[in-house]
Amino acid sequence: MSVLRTEWLTDHMVRVWLGGDGFDGFVPAGEADAPDTDMYVKLHFPSPDGGDEPVLRTYTVRRYDPVAREIAIDFVVHGDEGIAGPWAARATPGEVVSFFGPGSGYRPDPEAPWHLLVSDEAGLPALAAALEAMPAEAVVKAFIEVAGPEDEQELIAPVGAEITWVHRGASSDVAADDAAGDNAPVIAAVRAAPWLDGEPQVFVHGEAQTVMKNLRPYIRKERGVSAKRASSISGYWRRGRTEEGFRQWKAEQRTAEKSRS
Repeated sequence: MSVLRTEWLTDHMVRVWLGGDGFDGFVPAGEADAPDTDMYVKLHFPSPDGGDEPVLRTYTVRRYDPVAREIAIDFVVHGDEGIAGPWAARATPGEVVSFFGPGSGYRPDPEAPWHLLVSDEAGLPALAAALEAMPAEAVVKAFIEVAGPEDEQELIAPVGAEITWVHRGASSDVAADDAAGDNAPVIAAVRAAPWLDGEPQVFVHGEAQTVMKNLRPYIRKERGVSAKRASSISGYWRRGRTEEGFRQWKAEQRTAEKSRS
């Protein structure tokens, strides 16, 4: 697709709108009239070392608009760090972007007694899309970890949704060890929150150590939440690793889990 326009949502997040003739080839995941809210694409970027193979970066489709024939993708930007963020910060109308996808695996279940949503900046686009897709009467507890008040966003959510913004005090790229990973403040916020009656549908996505080594055990083991409601708990990224390094880490974790089973 082609870049149509960009808009800065906060100091660390920019939205890129894509469309043009390529929109006709985009088939949303899920039901035609109710696409999944965690649709993601793998964007192609030129290799920084000049190689022939493109570099792939995975991003959520924040919004799909079949009437305007456009999609929106939100990018976390930390200056010139990385590949996708700097590109999004400088993207201009008319640039052409290629990608694989979309893939997906989650959409809010309107029959769930309540919903638990947790994310950091990386998972925020999918969390925000999930909130928008919920019925007005949905019972929701959402916890979103960002650097500070300047990174909070206006969200469209069910009337009774409880949205808690958790501030770590620094952007995710420079956060100290005492405010990241096993010590991410969103962990304590989720654990301290009252647990409602009934089994929730869960969507928890963010930094891998925070999610997979801390929040998932709490939700699955301590709270006993099963996967029967198509809950989605996964790491989107890992501190100190590129996406390629993160894929390798996930493969190592799967191998280790198989060896223990």
